[in-house]
Amino acid sequence: MKPQFLRNTGRGRVYLVGAGPGDPELLTLKAVRLLEQADVIVYDNLVSSGVLEFAAPQARRIFVGKRRNEHTLRQEQINGLLVQLAREGKQVVRLKGGDPFVFGRGGEEMQELAAHGVDFEVIPGVTAACGVASYAGIPLTHRDHAQAVVFVTGHLKDPSGVLDWPALVRPNQTVVIYMGLNALPDICRQLMAHGAPSSRPIAAVQHGTLATQQVLTGTLLDLPSKVAASGFTSPSLLIVGEVVKLHGTLHWFDPESGADGSLLAAHAEAEGLPTLKATAAN
Repeated sequence: MKPQFLRNTGRGRVYLVGAGPGDPELLTLKAVRLLEQADVIVYDNLVSSGVLEFAAPQARRIFVGKRRNEHTLRQEQINGLLVQLAREGKQVVRLKGGDPFVFGRGGEEMQELAAHGVDFEVIPGVTAACGVASYAGIPLTHRDHAQAVVFVTGHLKDPSGVLDWPALVRPNQTVVIYMGLNALPDICRQLMAHGAPSSRPIAAVQHGTLATQQVLTGTLLDLPSKVAASGFTSPSLLIVGEVVKLHGTLHWFDPESGADGSLLAAHAEAEGLPTLKATAAN
């Protein structure tokens, strides 16, 4: 059953929608249907162009993305914009990279909407940690290597004083670090200073799940120099732990095999199976 907007009531509503890590075929069916019906789409920097192609052509699009040292709107302004649009009776899709509740500030936006009596709904998305690790052939958990997984953000003014480094260096776990590329040398240095062996495996994945995906693997000791030589840029994800060693044998994704990293689309077409089709956009 397709979700229907409350168009007959004149009451606005905000849908916080997870756009996933990039590949548009990782969108949920509900996310696609809401994009097709939205009056307004308020979207972030990490939302891929392929995802936006599902939006209705007549939908108003508002970019509110944040890049390093460059914010189109402050978070408080984004919160206010969502309230304003809903009060105008608009059906608003707030489109966020990954999942709205994993380093996406979805909780903050929901608090603002609730405080102003605005109706809202959350549509989960494939968070970057799960999607990117899968496309990199790196299992986040594995009975032989990791019985726990931790998500942290590396986008910190002073990483040494904020993260729980003793907890992050424990064995038999995987640590996924969002937004950590620029702080990679400091992160590796802190992990080693708090007891992690310099040989602990670590990977950097750039543009995960997209046709431009690249994976670099190494150790805490040598990955910073490898990344510096490679010219890696954000968005990139860091994965730390013994599971990184499995990338060499488990990497299945060939970015050159299909547009937007869609191996499934190529397979479905060959087998005559249905696939998601993007709506033409302006």
